[in-house]
Amino acid sequence: MGEVFAGRYELVDPIGRGGVGAVWRAWDRRRKRYVAAKVLQQSDAHTLLRFVREQGLRIDHPHVLAPMSWAADDDKVLFTMDVVRGGSLAHLIGDYGPLPPHYVCVLLEQLLAGLTAVHAEGVVHRDIKPANVLLEATGTGRPHVRLSDFGIAMRKGEPRLTDTNYVMGTPGYFAPEQMLGDEPDFPADLFAVGLMALYLLTGAKPDAEALVRRFVENGTPNAPEGVPEPLWQVIAGLLQPDPCMRFRTASGARKALAAAVELMDTPGTDEEPIEVFDQLGPLPPGFGPDGPRPGPEAQPEARAEAAAEVPAHPVAPMPGYAPGGTPPTPAAPPRPPAPAYPPTRPYTAPGPLGGPPGSPAPPTPVKRQGPPAKVAVPVLLVALVFLAVGIWALSVS
Repeated sequence: MGEVFAGRYELVDPIGRGGVGAVWRAWDRRRKRYVAAKVLQQSDAHTLLRFVREQGLRIDHPHVLAPMSWAADDDKVLFTMDVVRGGSLAHLIGDYGPLPPHYVCVLLEQLLAGLTAVHAEGVVHRDIKPANVLLEATGTGRPHVRLSDFGIAMRKGEPRLTDTNYVMGTPGYFAPEQMLGDEPDFPADLFAVGLMALYLLTGAKPDAEALVRRFVENGTPNAPEGVPEPLWQVIAGLLQPDPCMRFRTASGARKALAAAVELMDTPGTDEEPIEVFDQLGPLPPGFGPDGPRPGPEAQPEARAEAAAEVPAHPVAPMPGYAPGGTPPTPAAPPRPPAPAYPPTRPYTAPGPLGGPPGSPAPPTPVKRQGPPAKVAVPVLLVALVFLAVGIWALSVS
């Protein structure tokens, strides 16, 4: 059996690695479900403060993958999220190369919907890129994206954890104003969305610096080959070097995208269908769809729990059998149905972009309650002490 973290999360197998820690598939003993657990080492005050910021996000939206809960054990901390099985947009590009424009529009519409919810909380993501946009394993059905990894996200007005001359994010997805040291703002996220849209449409990572020079020297360039003009106008509005000329809000860009889709030609019937595969491997031995399988090596409490769930029934006498006679051969018990793997999250596929008139509005993001005060307050106090010591050390030096 796997290592048990904080008496609740049983680490099953590693499924990814980020900049500051590993991501594990874990069994949540309290909720009786598999979760993705991001495990971080408490190496310094900055890492701890980033953890406090990331786990503090409670954005409940179908296209946002925000932390659900957290725990600490010795020198490590973790927070949990839904398990998303379809990989990322980076995997999709690796499998198919350039994607059809209408398919890209669906991906962008969902991403902008999630980003609208994030910005409504006053949060700037600061690291939007294909590897941080995950996909549910929907097969050839309508794709379903989840914006993830809020490790360097920050609320507008919060103090930076790095020097103002140090740019946080992924090279190649910086907005021009970020390179100049401006405070993080929502249009910088939208610039990254525009770069990612070009990546999805062309299959090649765009050269952000060269693209900005073309905009500055020659104005908005012509649409790249294979990109419909209405869609290019929306992408160009996301890529304007001057943030004042760019879309100011994700909701505004989403409305412009819906209008552009109405002007685009109907997709051809000869387009290759895009399938989002299940990218996670099978569960390791000792684990099943319903959690750890009790066996000879299982812990005593796990075996007792499993035995308690099996009801005891009195044994009824077999018909046609008298004492002293030859018992008939008992019929084989019916095979129980194979358990279906539980979905990572209940989801109802959205309708076409924009929706028909009178269609219900998308659900209003709802904040989840954070950890109880008796748990969150000590962690925040420790983090603030680390920060104060760091600031004092910098001032002395």
